[in-house]
Amino acid sequence: MNAELPPVAPEVVAAAVEQLTSRLRKKLDATIETYTTLPVTTDGTVRRLRCGEDAEVTLTPGPSGAITDAAQAECSCLLAPRCLHRAAVLGAAPVADSDAVADPANQPSEGGAEPAPGPEESAGESGTSDTDATTASPAGPTAAQVAAAAGLWTAAAAVLAAGVPGAGAVPQAELLRAAHTARLAGLHRAEAAALRVVRALRAARARHDGHRLADLVAGLRELLLTSGLLAASDPDPALVGTARRSYRPGGSLKVHGVCREPVISATGYGGVVTHVLADDGRWFSVSDVKPGGPARARGAATATVALGSGSLDHAQLSRGGLLISGATLSPDGRLGAGKGVRATPLTGLSWTSGPLARLFSRPLAQAAAAQLAQGEDPERAGPQAGELIGCDVVVVGAAEDHLLARELTPHGADAEGLLIRLVPANGHPDLAHAANFRKLASRPGLRLRVVGRLDPDRAATLRPLAVGPVPDGTATLLLPPEWAGHADLGYDRLEGAHFPPPGELPPVEGPTVLPPDPVAEAPLWRLRRLVEVAVSGGRRAAAEPARDGNRASGAAALRRSGFRTAADLADALAAEADRRGRDVFGRTLQADPDGYARVWLSAAVYLSGTERALVEATWQGPAAA
Repeated sequence: MNAELPPVAPEVVAAAVEQLTSRLRKKLDATIETYTTLPVTTDGTVRRLRCGEDAEVTLTPGPSGAITDAAQAECSCLLAPRCLHRAAVLGAAPVADSDAVADPANQPSEGGAEPAPGPEESAGESGTSDTDATTASPAGPTAAQVAAAAGLWTAAAAVLAAGVPGAGAVPQAELLRAAHTARLAGLHRAEAAALRVVRALRAARARHDGHRLADLVAGLRELLLTSGLLAASDPDPALVGTARRSYRPGGSLKVHGVCREPVISATGYGGVVTHVLADDGRWFSVSDVKPGGPARARGAATATVALGSGSLDHAQLSRGGLLISGATLSPDGRLGAGKGVRATPLTGLSWTSGPLARLFSRPLAQAAAAQLAQGEDPERAGPQAGELIGCDVVVVGAAEDHLLARELTPHGADAEGLLIRLVPANGHPDLAHAANFRKLASRPGLRLRVVGRLDPDRAATLRPLAVGPVPDGTATLLLPPEWAGHADLGYDRLEGAHFPPPGELPPVEGPTVLPPDPVAEAPLWRLRRLVEVAVSGGRRAAAEPARDGNRASGAAALRRSGFRTAADLADALAAEADRRGRDVFGRTLQADPDGYARVWLSAAVYLSGTERALVEATWQGPAAA
């Protein structure tokens, strides 16, 4: 991906690839790889790429900042628009989210209009609507929705069978076309999952530093599960989802700033999300995320909040508050910035008073259990998602990529508190997370008040967004008054003066060995490896255990450990991957991607549910253990 290019709507990419001849399609992947490194010439909003002596591609984004129409992408060569240059440039650009490709007439005339990089990365503010975008009827999805879901299943199954090496620009274009059809049919959840898969595929093929195979596996699992159930006419309205642009009236709200979170997406977006808490305990967010990457994420830290009078910036909001009238709310808790919204700045509350103090009143085990009980909701993933967790901890040491910290109990019995891991929320070198964690790691015994997000994939792990001093002021942070009692770990850099002298830090007794990680240590790694290999290498790679004799030994190890279902699923996946039919002449038939996708999905869903149960167990307090 070339982050200097504007985002492109899925249907524009798909149409450009479909126009190519079969000969040009064979060259497309290599050409895209070349074009991701080409210099981009900027003239206002227009982007130009020189693709050869006689070819220059010009991209002219619309008001949303994205390429939403085929006419906005032009090439100077004689074959245009059915040329390799144009298709490759569009394929090298980030994939635009549905927010960016909506009708510009629905955009607000003032404030808060930016496209979003995708539900898994962030969300930009865009438009308001008083209508619910959930379009499923009580009787189930419509015929058009069933057909669109079936198309998504077919495209996703083909991607799964091909694996990362074989899922190049052409299979991606087919998936993007199916995603566009899903959007037109109102299948918002399935469309978002398809876009996540395409972005993760591109990151994997480009060996992007931020790529995680687990993200691609999770995206394919969600896409196949959602589209498969919809194609079978499952009536659950949650499968349809809601449009992220849909805003509803929220009346009057009084919100208090909690912290800022920088956003740097793999698709070239950057910005900030400020998390706020209402008097009644509901979480909301105000975002400013636009194309721009790391530079924009840094600059947005003090950007003006596009809400109401616009007299407040994000740094002030994170330490202040707002009294909002005529508020508009999205399904994922974003505060809209429509014409009728009015906001008056308020004096901020400290983390020790009002609704912010209640954030730290529940034991960690209870707070984590409440969040995990809600289940996995992919539509609420990323910086906008869900409520944050607050706790008081003492740093006891560092290990690998995380800090070990013990919960401070109300009675001060540190040794009896829950031992958890603290992991940086973002490891990008342009942000302050990593540097702040190094400072914290060097001071065992330091007591902290932490606000962060629960990591549902790791054993007892929080990703802190902000820290502050504990209320009693003992062996804790000494922050400047202008920080209003907390430091945003992505923006504020902790220095030596912010810490108590080393002699004032009490000795702490850390664990003699690292606490167990049941997700990493359970024999389920055998099934996990097979599920991941099926995605990273394709169907042929998943069939290897059935060919070299390892299938029986792996399944036997799972059965000995009590994971009989996992063993059966591993056997079934390897066998289905190796299944080849023959015609009457003995010739090998093309493998059935549909049956293979169903077996893989069964294994992936089982694995996800079992690992989540193991994570939930690690959040139980010492008394429960």
